Amino acid sequence: MVFTLFLTFAKIGLFTFGGGYAMISIIENICVEKKKWITHDEMMDVAVIAESTPGPIAINCATFVGYKKKGIWGAIAATLGVVLPSFIIIYLIAVFLKDYLEITWIANAFKGIRIAVGILILDAGLKMFMKMKKKVIPCVILGCSFVAMLLISIFEWSFSSVFLMLIAAVVSLVIYLIQGAPAEKGGARK
Repeated sequence: MVFTLFLTFAKIGLFTFGGGYAMISIIENICVEKKKWITHDEMMDVAVIAESTPGPIAINCATFVGYKKKGIWGAIAATLGVVLPSFIIIYLIAVFLKDYLEITWIANAFKGIRIAVGILILDAGLKMFMKMKKKVIPCVILGCSFVAMLLISIFEWSFSSVFLMLIAAVVSLVIYLIQGAPAEKGGARK
């Protein structure tokens, strides 16, 4: 099972361009839908926690899934699996193709990859939105965050997305405190 974790995440790391956000959709497809290693709710929790903690989101997701399946050795195997392909490819490019972006067909390939990465990120976001429980306050926070990021991007304002996440967290915490802490364990309210 540990070797299966390594191979699965090596395949994800090898064939997914665009970083962690692009990998979320692939990780969800393989780990939730195909292999059923984690549930969709766990995947959403992992994505939120992985985004909130230091380090790349794909590595954090791989580490969680590996740990959940096989403890510390599973976490190590999954993490190495997702990291090694990128490391090896970048190393080979640095050694053998120092001016690789000046090669026309490689530059054009990367332009196409940018579009695919955007679609993968959008796909991951839409899947998570469609499967999340639709409550008014989280949907309002999501909508406001989306509009804010869109305006920041359009007008090229210098505003970190980290601050936007912190603002959303503070707003959520204030709403939680105003509504009163739920009596049930885990924060669920009926």
